Amino acid sequence: MPIETALWIYVLVLAFLCGACAGSFVNCAADRYAAKQSIFRGRSHCPVCGHTLGILDLFPIFSYIFLRGKCRHCGAKIPVRCLITELCGGLLFLTAAMRFGVSFQTLEYCLLFAALFAVALIDFDTMEIPDGIHLFGIFVFLVFLPAYPSPQERLMEGLLGALVFGGGMLAVSLIMDAILKRDSLGGGDIKLFAVLGLFNGVWRGLFHLILSCLTGILLYVLARQKNEFPFGPAICIAAWVTALVGQEIIDLYLSIIP
Repeated sequence: MPIETALWIYVLVLAFLCGACAGSFVNCAADRYAAKQSIFRGRSHCPVCGHTLGILDLFPIFSYIFLRGKCRHCGAKIPVRCLITELCGGLLFLTAAMRFGVSFQTLEYCLLFAALFAVALIDFDTMEIPDGIHLFGIFVFLVFLPAYPSPQERLMEGLLGALVFGGGMLAVSLIMDAILKRDSLGGGDIKLFAVLGLFNGVWRGLFHLILSCLTGILLYVLARQKNEFPFGPAICIAAWVTALVGQEIIDLYLSIIP
């Protein structure tokens, strides 16, 4: 096997494992947020017997498989969501590495994907999106700004995207609130569109907005939900797709129109 191939496989495996760890942390953070507990204080423990989890219990994916989905101390069933979130976290980081290669951009989007994953889980559980995640997204954008060939151009494009989609969604929300006489779009969703506008700019932001709406409709139909349904997961899924293939789809569309 050529050394380049071996190194690429190593990078992809490492990205998946790091993503699985991130998925485990995000799931724990989402659970604690929903329970109004501190995210960063206190060690992980079994919710049934309260036993503090050791290293053998905390290996993402592998611990769940080897423990057969049960607590090593009391035998209580571990929610399958733990395994699913770890696999999803691995997939998010893996796709970032496959899309952007060994670069600062990969690290940037791994952090963004982890934040979006947290948004999706927390919004699904609580119908809330913490402001701290919005601030984290802005922080990631600014930290990696110097790594781009034209930081000033990216900053201006990002600010325009944030203004267009954050401000635009705010205006749409206010109009719909007045028509429907009730809240139509959560403030957290509006802020999320603004933050993602930083990363997407205007054209990819427009693609993201359209895809978010289509994804939201699909999730609503699949969930057979008649009451309020969180829009955050749809926004996050659309943002992931936009980051990976959004520009290519836009270029393809522009190439086929007269």
